[in-house]
Amino acid sequence: MLVMRRAMRWMWAATALPLALGAAAEARGGAGGPPPPAGPPVPAVARAWPVGVRPPVLRGWEPPATVYGPGHRGVDLGAVPGAPVRAVAAGRVSYAGRVAGRGVVSVALTGTDLRTTYEPVTATVEKGQEVVAGEVVGTVEPGGAHCGARSCVHWGLLRGDTYLDPVLLLPPWLLNAGPSRLLPVLGVPLPEG
Repeated sequence: MLVMRRAMRWMWAATALPLALGAAAEARGGAGGPPPPAGPPVPAVARAWPVGVRPPVLRGWEPPATVYGPGHRGVDLGAVPGAPVRAVAAGRVSYAGRVAGRGVVSVALTGTDLRTTYEPVTATVEKGQEVVAGEVVGTVEPGGAHCGARSCVHWGLLRGDTYLDPVLLLPPWLLNAGPSRLLPVLGVPLPEG
């Protein structure tokens, strides 16, 4: 009798748990489907790239199909070790320290519910410090394993616990900016020289 009760409990648990998990997944937007929208659109509040003027994107944003699924939750930007890493927008440093052996800086962006992350970075700021757009928050650490043999900065964006594409923070003038070109002005003589 005791053995039969234990077997019945086990069978009930084995049946009920997957059903409960399936219902929870369905409530979040479907089992296996993409996570539900994470709030309002991301405002284009950035005033600078994290590194360089227009750094090469070594690996782009690849959102996971599910909350715990594989993907790339940020953007990898080519950068040499020791290069300055800048806050893309004004905010308050919410974290500056080490996570899993890598230096990480996180900035809660002013007037939003968003925060950016930068790694691997040797922080030059402290938690609670206010920063302005373009202010140096650290330097690229050498030997970061995230990009393999190449040196890079992993730039992330979060709203709560949900990762978003950080490139959405960039206004068009930062995204599409090419080199300046001066054109001749008609009717103005060229300088002699």
